[in-house]
Amino acid sequence: MPQSEIPIPNPPALPSSLPDSILHDLSVTLPPKPLPPTDLASLKAFQRAANYLAASMIFLRSNTLLQNPLSHNDIKPRLLGHWGTCPGLVLVYSHLNLLLRNNPDLEMIFIIGPGHGAPAALAALWLEGSLERFYPGEYDLTESGFHNLVTRFSVPGGFPSHINAETPGAIHEGGELGYALGAAFGAVMDKPDLVVTVVVGDGEAETGPTATAWHAIKFLDPKESGAVIPILHVNGFKISERTIFGCMDDKEIVALFSGYGYQVLVVEDLERVDEELQGGLDWALGEIRKIQKAAREGRAVVKPRWPMIVLRTPKGWTGPKEVDGKIIEGSFHSHQVPLPKAGEEDGQLGELRKWLESYRIGELVKDGRPTEEVTRILPRERERRLGQNRLTYDAYEGLKRVDWREFTVEKGIDQSCMKVTGKFLDRVFRENPKSIRLFSPDELESNKLDAILDHTQRNFQWDEYSRGNGGRVIEVLSEHDCQAFMQGYTLTGRTAIFPSYESFLGIVHTMMVQYSKFVKIAREVPWRGDLASINYIETSTWARQEHNGFSHQNPSFIGAVLNLKAEAARVYLPPDANCFLSTVHHCLGSRNYTNLIIGSKQPTAVYLSAEEAAEHCRQGASIWQFASTPLGPNEEPDVVLVGIGVEVTFEVVKAAELLREICPALKVRVVNVTDLMILAPVSRHPHALSKERFLELFTRERPVLFNYHGMRVEGYREEGTTTTPFDMMLLNGVSRFDVARWAVVEGVREGDNREEVLGEIEKRVGEVRGFVEGEGKDPDDMYEVAKFE
Repeated sequence: MPQSEIPIPNPPALPSSLPDSILHDLSVTLPPKPLPPTDLASLKAFQRAANYLAASMIFLRSNTLLQNPLSHNDIKPRLLGHWGTCPGLVLVYSHLNLLLRNNPDLEMIFIIGPGHGAPAALAALWLEGSLERFYPGEYDLTESGFHNLVTRFSVPGGFPSHINAETPGAIHEGGELGYALGAAFGAVMDKPDLVVTVVVGDGEAETGPTATAWHAIKFLDPKESGAVIPILHVNGFKISERTIFGCMDDKEIVALFSGYGYQVLVVEDLERVDEELQGGLDWALGEIRKIQKAAREGRAVVKPRWPMIVLRTPKGWTGPKEVDGKIIEGSFHSHQVPLPKAGEEDGQLGELRKWLESYRIGELVKDGRPTEEVTRILPRERERRLGQNRLTYDAYEGLKRVDWREFTVEKGIDQSCMKVTGKFLDRVFRENPKSIRLFSPDELESNKLDAILDHTQRNFQWDEYSRGNGGRVIEVLSEHDCQAFMQGYTLTGRTAIFPSYESFLGIVHTMMVQYSKFVKIAREVPWRGDLASINYIETSTWARQEHNGFSHQNPSFIGAVLNLKAEAARVYLPPDANCFLSTVHHCLGSRNYTNLIIGSKQPTAVYLSAEEAAEHCRQGASIWQFASTPLGPNEEPDVVLVGIGVEVTFEVVKAAELLREICPALKVRVVNVTDLMILAPVSRHPHALSKERFLELFTRERPVLFNYHGMRVEGYREEGTTTTPFDMMLLNGVSRFDVARWAVVEGVREGDNREEVLGEIEKRVGEVRGFVEGEGKDPDDMYEVAKFE
């Protein structure tokens, strides 16, 4: 049976079987509160003007104020943009500016989850003068600025069809859906006076990241942080299908979000929508202030019910009702371009003319400027308007630096990179009590970073043992939440760390890429300031998965970061605890990068002193003379063995030790690379080695083996199980024996004892395999630090 068209606009949800008492007992009902007539008129004027602009941006390339009869020549050749969400976003935007005007002490940011609704945001930003401030001469409050905004939208040289870093007031990229709500909560952490209003589309609300982010109120301490006003915008449709929330009635929605910990107000009377929405925002702000006041006076409410609003408006509201026999307003047909043939067909051109004329733009924009009736709802102080809050574009605070050398250990011993880093971060947190946080997916102790908790705690407000204590650590078993919190926290000026099991960072791969794109564009926008880098610590690596096995072996996140633009990507694989400390210290002070730092949580060999580690990390790579064959001034090695990553570097060093014993005539050079980006071509990355330095390390023509933590050269081969750490090296061809075998094959001529040496290597492999199979563990001497005498 073929799919049939839905025969009515804005179809209601099927009634649920839940008791009617739910609405009586749980939903918020506010008494009617009329708006002053001048404010109501101004709201409607602002909405008409912004909706006109949003629609015009999608369609018009000329005649932008309809000063002449509309013709096919006025229509853009490519119609790009999303109309359906715009009227709802315009409605909310107008009311937030009125809320700001009426509350002079309110500091607010607006995050728009349906980022494809860029026409709505840009229209409002032009009307409030924010585009003129940040793009003087281009988008001024003049006829020319109006014309530029409309005609340049979604064309080369103009604003794109999604909200991005070029959009004033934006701290969230409007591409991948799901992260807006979590980013809003991250933004208000440690910002006690900040309120972030976030619109979550009902399509976006179906995503996994949004589903977990509703629980973020459980991590928000009202004593130290601001608050979020979530607005679930239910317009009923996605691109071509109804939404889950659009098919839930009020009882189901109220029951769901009440269980999450919210007070739910449903705004849905279109005849009184302005009065209801403004009254709802006043109520939400009042509830927030009551919760915060109690906490800040030492009488915090246990499990406070935070306010949220459910806004029901038709998709494509105020647009065409029906075109060519198809329902448009209140249907998925309004999602993108409601009149796709307006440039070709007279009928659709006529519909477009009627639609645009219905807003009566000539009454609202005079001589290229919005009238006083349009702008009356705006805050008088321009810096308080949604597009001009300094927190959204120039908020970087930086950290008070801590000397990492105090936490280094003696070389020659075994030490966990994570253990010493935890102690270092403990000090960093004490020195920066309100400007750094760690977001972790329930792996802090497993990853041996628990020393962070020596002077702070976890921050979980629904746990009687973790609430109200100012904890710097949020643990939630959702990588999506950790990513979103980190983004919001960083984009409002602070610094964040996201440690994770290596195998599961891939969960946020696409959002990491999207965030990095936002930062890339931000660096090209002259009015945006610096941001702290985002910092991933990747541990519990594939090489040491004794408890978990094959499912937890996946180093692919490295490749995701490497695919970023060179100005953004930084990948570090420090070889020991001292180098790891130096690298983390560097990354916490860096700006505008995506930093990935990979290390081991298990005790591993420490090769370099604090001074040696600092120099090694500064260079990004160096020859390890202590493990290399001594050479004369003009002498070259027979082979070069390169380690990149903790465990595989240990195998390279042990291979050099083995070769010194069984093949002493072979001249071996050992090189360690800690900054992976130095291996890029000089023209591709600022960290790349010069040609001279590259040859100095790797020679011009000698055989070179890269024993690498990732998936190229000799590295992880997607082989594994629950086995011993050394057997994992053997399975993936990166053990000391594999490295030594390669060195002998490449560096020893046939007849020079090569077969005997190879035979000795195979004999030792057999002995180790036999021991592992028989005893269920590695031989006791497998991890002794290599000795070169």
